[in-house]
This record gives sequence, structure tokens and C-alpha cells, in this order.
Amino acid sequence: MPRVCEFYGIVVYVYYDDHPDAHFHAVYGGDEVEIKIADMSVMAGRLPPRALGLVIEWASARQGALAEDWQLAAQHLPLKPIAPLK
Repeated sequence: MPRVCEFYGIVVYVYYDDHPDAHFHAVYGGDEVEIKIADMSVMAGRLPPRALGLVIEWASARQGALAEDWQLAAQHLPLKPIAPLK
């Protein structure tokens, strides 16, 4: 799987050949959410509120890197790791 980051038990993926709009997936425990990169809105799924807050905080600070990985995935190129939340 195209994992780009992991922090506090949350794993973030950007999938190849995924549907529009540009988004990423975050998985925590048995829950998964899809978040739109442009505005950090939840497109589908859910995470516990604390985990979702951490994901939004992380993604907001790394929006450019997420958008770059989305473009790389669209071209079937290797994705770049993104720094975790500290």
C-alpha cells in the first residue's frame, strides 16, 4: 500500500488510480476516513474525534506535500514520505 506517513497509531495513504477529488486516506484502528486535500473536509468514513483532529492538524501543515504526492500517484510515480506529527 502507498503509505506516506504514520504517527500516533494513525496511518496515512495516498492511493494510485484513486477517484477525484484529490484526497488521502487515514486509518486508525478499524476506522478509515477520506479527507479532501484542498479544504480538509471529510469525504467519506469516520475516525474518533481525537484522531480526526490530529489528522487535520497534521494535514493542514503538510497540504503542499499531500498535493504533490497526489500528483505523483496520478502519474504512477513513487510517493514521497511526509513528516509525521510531533
